[in-house]
This record gives sequence, C-alpha cells and structure tokens, in this order.
Amino acid sequence: MQAAEPVVLSLTAGAMPLAERLAEALGAQHHPRLGPDGFGDVAAHVQGLFQAGTPIIGICASGILIRTLAPVLGDKWAEPPVLAVAEDGSAVVPLLGGHRGANALARQVAEVLDSAAAITTAGDLRLGVALDEPPQGWTLDNPEDAKAAMAALLSGAAARISGTADWLAPLDAERVAGDGPVVLSVEGAAPLIYRQRRFALGVGCARGTAPEAMISHVGAVLADNGIAGGELAEVVSIDVKADEAAVHALAAHYGVPARFFPADVLEAETPRLSAPSDIVFAEVGCHGVAEGAALAAAGPDGALVVEKVKSPMATCALARIGTAPRKGMPRGHLAVVGIGPGAAEWRTPEATRLIREADELVGYGLYLDLLGPLAKGKPRREFALGEEELRCRYALESAGEGRRVALISSGDAGIFAMGALVAELLDRDEDTGGVSAAARRVAVQNAPGISALQAASARAGALLGHDFCAISLSDLLTPRETIIQRLHAAAAGDFVIAFYNPVSRRRRTLLAEARDILLEQRPADTPVLLASNLGRPEEQLRRRTLATLEVDEVDMLTVVLIGASQTRAFQTGDIAAAAEGWQIYTPRGYAKKLADVE
Repeated sequence: MQAAEPVVLSLTAGAMPLAERLAEALGAQHHPRLGPDGFGDVAAHVQGLFQAGTPIIGICASGILIRTLAPVLGDKWAEPPVLAVAEDGSAVVPLLGGHRGANALARQVAEVLDSAAAITTAGDLRLGVALDEPPQGWTLDNPEDAKAAMAALLSGAAARISGTADWLAPLDAERVAGDGPVVLSVEGAAPLIYRQRRFALGVGCARGTAPEAMISHVGAVLADNGIAGGELAEVVSIDVKADEAAVHALAAHYGVPARFFPADVLEAETPRLSAPSDIVFAEVGCHGVAEGAALAAAGPDGALVVEKVKSPMATCALARIGTAPRKGMPRGHLAVVGIGPGAAEWRTPEATRLIREADELVGYGLYLDLLGPLAKGKPRREFALGEEELRCRYALESAGEGRRVALISSGDAGIFAMGALVAELLDRDEDTGGVSAAARRVAVQNAPGISALQAASARAGALLGHDFCAISLSDLLTPRETIIQRLHAAAAGDFVIAFYNPVSRRRRTLLAEARDILLEQRPADTPVLLASNLGRPEEQLRRRTLATLEVDEVDMLTVVLIGASQTRAFQTGDIAAAAEGWQIYTPRGYAKKLADVE
C-alpha cells in the first residue's frame, strides 16, 4: 500500500492552481518549479523524490515524467507511485508503482477532480480489485502467486472465497464462511491466503538479548498457538526497551512497527494481567511488560489471547486488538543530514528521503532555507550561528519524544559540523552535561553529503588529486597553539590543505599566519583556490597564488584550498568555466609510474 505522503509537482505557471488544489485536498505538499521556492532543475528534483520513495503527482504531460525517470527505473516492486495529471484536470494516468498503490492514488485524485483515472492494469480494471495489494490491515502470505491467480480469473476460471473480507466483494466468486485466514481459491492457480493483522504482540527481554533468540522464542509461541506472523499488527514493549536491538529485529522480521509505552500506562493494565509481578515492578515500575504492553495496545475492549510465555532471555504475550486500540510511541529517530553545498542536484537521495520522512527540521536558518520546497509545510526549529550545542541538544530531546527529526548541516555533517557534537552529547552522562535517558535511546542515522572541499576541488579540476588534509582556523573550539602546530605539520608534510572557517568578523589573523607558515615550505606561485557559495546562484571561484592570497578577499562562506608543491594550474581557454577558465590539479604520480614501467 502507498503510505508515504505524496508530492504534487507543477512545472508551469498554468499548472500551479490545480497543484495547490490537489495538495490541499490530499494533505500533500506542492513543489512548484517556478517562484522563489521553486526547485528549478526538473530532472534532479523529480529523480531525487523518486529515489527517496516519494509518491509523485505531476501536473504535466506523461512523457515528461517518463523521460525524466527512465534513467533511474529499477525494481517495480519497490518504486513509488507516479501519476501524470492533465493541466485541466481531465485525466489522471498512473504511470508507475501499480504494486505500491498508484491505482488507488489515481482514483483518489480523480475523485477530487471529478475526472477519470486511466487505469491500465488488467486486474484492477476488470476485477475491480488488486489481488497483490491488500488494503491496510491485511497481508498476503504468497504475493508471488497473485499474478497467476489474476490471469486465471481474467480467463474466466471459477473462484471460491473462504472467510470474510469485504474488500474482495467485487470478485465473482463462491462465498464460504470460515474462521482464520481468508483463502481465495482460483481454478488452475495456487490459493491466495490473506490474513488480517489483528493481534498486538507484547514483549520484554533482558538487556542485550540476541535478536535470533527473541525471534526464535516468539516464532515458537506463535506456532504453538496457531497464529501466523501475518496476523500481527505491531510489536509493543516498555519505553526503556526502545533501543533494544532484539525488539526492533523482531518487528522487522514480521514487517510490523515497534511501539513503546511508558511504565505508568503499562501499570494501569495490572488488573488485567494474568500474573502481576512485584519483581518486575521493582525493576521497571510496572507489574508486567509483555502482557501490559499487549493489552495497552489492544485497547480497553481488547483481550489477552496468549498469556505471558517466558524463555531464558525474553517474554511475549498476545492480545486481540479491540475497537479502540491505543498507539504506543515509536522509537525516536534523529537523522544528521549533510545536504552538500546547497544545490538540490548535489543532495543525495538518502538525504532527500530522510528530510521527507522527518516530522521536524532543525538547523541554522540558512541551511533550512536551502532545502527549498522540500522543507515546505514541515515544522522547523531554527538556531543561530554559535548555538550549535543547543541545536544538537534540542534535536536529540525532540527525537526522544518519539519524533523523526532531521538535523541539517551544509556540506557533510561529519566534517566540522553537527555529527561529532551529537555523538559527544550521547557519550556524556546526564551529570556531565549529556542528554536525557529518552534522548539517549533514539536511533541516530548519519547521512553523508558533498563537503565544501570536495565541491571546490571538483569545480576547479582535481585539486585533491593527492594527499590532503583539512584544518579549521577557528580558535573558538581549538586552542590557537594547536592550530599553529597543525599548520607547521601540514606544511612540512606537503599536503594540499583545505581551510575551513578561515575568517570571521573578529578572527582575521590566523589565515595570514597560515599563509606565511606555508610560504616557508612551498613556492610562492603555489595555486590557491577561494570558493564561495558553492552550488548556489552566488557561487564564485577565484584563483590566486600563495603569495597573492589576501585575507580581505575571504569571508565566512569561503573555503580556501592551498595546493601542495606539486599542484599545477593551466588555462583551458574556456573563460566561462569554473575558476575563471583555469584547471587546478595535483598529480597523483602516474607519470612516474609510467616511466618506471617503460
């Protein structure tokens, strides 16, 4: 089923009113190509959304989307829905993602527009139902057999349905009452077995329980009680287990979410527990974890169907979900995302996906603005320059409340950015300035980005063609003496050097000192590259030499790359090229290798 929030794309001014109307009706985002928040590069933006798994509704000709996405097409079972909608709203065409909800989304869009969905999938069109795509809350044991069953039905084969499933009502089939799974038997094809996700699985375990042990234990309990994995709706436990690998491995094994409840919610279920435990209460603050979590998730009219079963390391219990189930809190997730220099085409699909999935964006305001339409409609928390620790602490604590948070850095978040500070806060305990216990349980994912030194080198040629290092010239966090020591070492080692944070309004002397230290070790005509606003409309690259490098030419948005003694610069004749028509590179040593071979 299509679950991710779709994005409506408008490529022309004429398409924008319809896109806004659709986005509002569907609760989706509108990404315009035009205007101050426009995405500009159609191919980069559309391909990025597609590779991030985002459903796309394009107010444009089908051919535009087909040609744009052709280079990135792959697994049809994994691709998101892609729809083309006529600018006048007269037609809705699902192009891709038929196995991921494209047809259902097309019908929804057509209903909003009072138009027609051009469904071309034979099964959906003639049978009125997609056999390989059961609705939310249902699962198909054997999706690989659905194609043969649909083909047989389309050929007029007789069919029988055992059990009750209202969504199969459009099929012309004999109905037979039955409990348990719903079985669609089609003459000449393997039976399709559908199961309703109707049980909450509560679990508890010792810290560090092996995932294999948890999965084996639960599998045995389900088998002993005649319950299939496809009947599970979720795995639930107490919140202190939110970072327990075995719990998440179990949920992934059955393809269901893992959710968590605080101890006081589980304690409220004590009257319904089969055997309340004072020992468990003393340990975690409630009289039962597995049964309590299952019952809390099942709701007040849910019922325990499998009492707690123990293994040496884990416990589990099952409850039938009632009419008013209660949702636990998911494990919080913090994505530390490097967005590269800022241009959308330099942002990885992983970064785009994590930003799209985020409930909240956190970062310096300029970096959030660089996200353009990708950030539209999302809650954002801005922090000023100099508030880096506040920024990371807030992001961790917000994720600790069960949110998916994206902490945005320019370049690569692990290079002179927020990645290290997040790790440092998690490494401290609360008594020494760390974060709360809830924040320490969040899942942290680091998404790399193109760093400024990579982008600058590539724009000018291959300045980083041989050994290089990066040094921050900010003495706010690194003692000045340490920076000077590193400058001498890098000069003596003849590294290509990337200077980050070269100057600020108050720091104006270290760059000049660095230049003078390097002039003691390498030629005055050593190439230097000043790169500012990389990947943005204001991008500027200037070629200088070590002797002509002036501090006043450099600002806070500039990365300075200093060549090694072997770095070379030559003119290409193309004055429109980056670095004013110059190519700057550092030889790797292939000339020597070739000479040795000869």
